[in-house]
Amino acid sequence: MAQTNILEVKGIKKSFGGVHALKGVDLTIKKGETHCLAGENGCGKSTIIKVISGFYKPDAGTIEVDGKGYPVMTPAEAIKAGIQVIYQDFSVFPNLTVVENLALNQVLANKQKIVRKKEFRRIAEEAVQKINFEVDLDALVETLPVADKQLIAISRALLDNAKLIIMDEPTTALTKKEVNRLFEIIAELKKSGVTILFVSHKLDEVFEISDRITILRNGENVISCPTEEMTEEKFAYYMTGRHFETQKKELQENRKYGKVVLEAEDLSAEGFEHVNFQLRQGEILGITGQLGSGRTELSLALFGMNRPTAGKIRIEGKEVCLKDVKAAQKQGIALVPEDRLTEGLFLPQSIIRNITVTRLDQLAKRAGVLNPKKVSEESQTWVDEIGVATKNHEFPVQTLSGGNQQKVVLARWLSTHPKVLILNGPTVGVDIGAKYDIHRLLRTLAAEGMAIIVVSDDAAEIIATCDRAIVMQGGKVTGTLEAGDLNVTALTRASV
Repeated sequence: MAQTNILEVKGIKKSFGGVHALKGVDLTIKKGETHCLAGENGCGKSTIIKVISGFYKPDAGTIEVDGKGYPVMTPAEAIKAGIQVIYQDFSVFPNLTVVENLALNQVLANKQKIVRKKEFRRIAEEAVQKINFEVDLDALVETLPVADKQLIAISRALLDNAKLIIMDEPTTALTKKEVNRLFEIIAELKKSGVTILFVSHKLDEVFEISDRITILRNGENVISCPTEEMTEEKFAYYMTGRHFETQKKELQENRKYGKVVLEAEDLSAEGFEHVNFQLRQGEILGITGQLGSGRTELSLALFGMNRPTAGKIRIEGKEVCLKDVKAAQKQGIALVPEDRLTEGLFLPQSIIRNITVTRLDQLAKRAGVLNPKKVSEESQTWVDEIGVATKNHEFPVQTLSGGNQQKVVLARWLSTHPKVLILNGPTVGVDIGAKYDIHRLLRTLAAEGMAIIVVSDDAAEIIATCDRAIVMQGGKVTGTLEAGDLNVTALTRASV
């Protein structure tokens, strides 16, 4: 009888210095399916991937690929067995061309000492044709968008006759349009007999793309079942072990808003033009649109990082000039940036320093020397208040999960007690538990009177958190949706 499973992993255990990362994990993947491996950060997803690909040697357990057992899987054996892993950074060489990135592996594997440009190009052309990928083969990879880098990694994997492609959080840096293109390619790969292990924690993507779901928590199996047997409520519970209240926000008529805090009148700057809106106390306004819509540029203009070329900005009815970040902060505006790793955090620095950096003047003594006791108390207050999961706030912030790192950035700006809080992609790259926590926090802050702007291309996030939303396309506002009109269909129609 033909082997129906491409991969059978049984009883895998793996520890690091006494920390049990995997506690007897099982994973069975059928040929030709798209199997989702889900779980919060730290659940063991990355560890089991590295065991399967031969990067880690397990302490116990067995691995079978296409019916063949491997007492100890090595990276070379994994590749030979048809296993390819595409990590979040895609493992491409940014300073090489597309041709070189695609052909280099095969040339090295064949131990060729002399190569010809024609041979390189033939290999590269063969690779991109497998997924109908149109790209300039002579372009340097560093000049290409993230989606193209990912497609290069997929094309390269197929050159090695991949049977099982493992995609680790493949949509983290992609727009919705790029995600749709990736899903089309996955569907084509399935038709050609390639099996996909899709590692993600995004609800909408998991339900759209997967045939089966396996969920891990704390290094152990929680459930494995066909996708049709799973619901969003069950998914959230199995991922976190917590029951969440529904994400339906209070109806607008049950919310009371205060005075207008922020107003943009015919505002224009690089990336957008003629934008008008008002934001009131206690209101959450969404700004949404696809990549290139102007939503990020608008948020930067409101924080003094993108100088307006026309129009007016008013704070509590008074026209202001936000010539730089300091001017915006003085007016009570705070911005949680789109990329916390490169724009929001000092990764090697402690959690304390990351939280208190915006209030150093207030936490210093008369001579300008920091008061260590005040700094520590301020940090600990916000760690407790916002729920940052850490044993010690003196640890480097890079030791935290993505969700807790985002909470640190939030804590930093909330400590300034802003009038207006702007969040660009507030839950990008965070797990489902942290996402619920952040959304709940935003609704709580709004109920207490804070004026909030959520900038996001995630329709579900806009619907879950915002009282109304403006939709942008090509640098212009193409629609304004009130609470009763906020739904996926309306948001999509206004943004395309």
